[in-house]
Amino acid sequence: MRLGINLGYWGAGMDGDNLAVAQEADRLGYDVCWAAEAYGSDAPTVLSWVAAKTERIDVGSAIMQIPARQPAMTAMTAATLDSLSGGRFRLGLGVSGPQVSEGWYGVKFDKPLARTREYVEIVRKAMSRERLTYEGEHWTLPLPDGPGKPIKLTVHPQREHIPLYIAAIGPKNLEQTGEIADGALLIFPSAEHLEETALRHLRAGRENAGLTMDGFDVHPTLPLALGDDIDALADIFRPYTALYVGGMGSRKQNFYNQLAQRMGYEKQAAEIQDKYLAGDKTGAAAAVPRQLIDQTSLLGSVERIADRMTAYAEAGVTTLTLAPAGFTLDERLTALRAGTEALERAGLA
Repeated sequence: MRLGINLGYWGAGMDGDNLAVAQEADRLGYDVCWAAEAYGSDAPTVLSWVAAKTERIDVGSAIMQIPARQPAMTAMTAATLDSLSGGRFRLGLGVSGPQVSEGWYGVKFDKPLARTREYVEIVRKAMSRERLTYEGEHWTLPLPDGPGKPIKLTVHPQREHIPLYIAAIGPKNLEQTGEIADGALLIFPSAEHLEETALRHLRAGRENAGLTMDGFDVHPTLPLALGDDIDALADIFRPYTALYVGGMGSRKQNFYNQLAQRMGYEKQAAEIQDKYLAGDKTGAAAAVPRQLIDQTSLLGSVERIADRMTAYAEAGVTTLTLAPAGFTLDERLTALRAGTEALERAGLA
């Protein structure tokens, strides 16, 4: 099992340390460094900066938002980053959510599965440097009855095939991801529930495409906190979990809330959402079960984290991306090194 690092969003208060974290992950042999975007920093700018300051580690977008860019623009960015980084770029895509898609980008959040499928087809075609033509429900290239003509990408990516990942949570999205992508970016993954919440759907999608899981990257992200007091460590991630389960999306369209329900936390997920949407963020955080945090994070000593890593590897995870917690750079670097040590102790390196 490989390790990755997620720098999260730029502007979260630890920006000055993020390059040092990425460089240490590069030195330690981490496989990939991801950066996120929502409605603040954009991922490609951060990744170009990290790629310029590192040597071996891959850089990946987790995610570049589909409503933010036309697919041909995404292909241009991916090809450019792959070329500049010496073949180290991974393209992670996702539809975001209705609040960001419609409120920030002015793009209707409808038919996300169909839009994702068309988007991926256009991106792949453009990156292959074919002359770009496409006829779909959401995109037609070139536009009919106009001056446009089929054009091909002028940039040569370093690699013939840039790995393409999709951030997926719901069963239908997971199945489609298995069918059309090279890997799945998962959030709030529980080793104990991974088969029923994710893997069986990914496997079905691979089978639909006549493929197996061989070579497909099952790639969850987990927060990591090092220490002896599990309750105190879990408390670090209460606001984070409450934000996603309670406030990420609308009451009817919150994919993370639905995931918590599928993991058996129906009553607690409803309570977290009720309190969060009522403005009681403190109460929402307090309502998050410690077990839910423990199941979806890496908490405790190096030995305990190693045991949890073993559980994820046995469940089918191929790359485990860590989001190491810490109030200082030294604490984040210590947590990063603990991830490597835990992987080695588990015999997974």
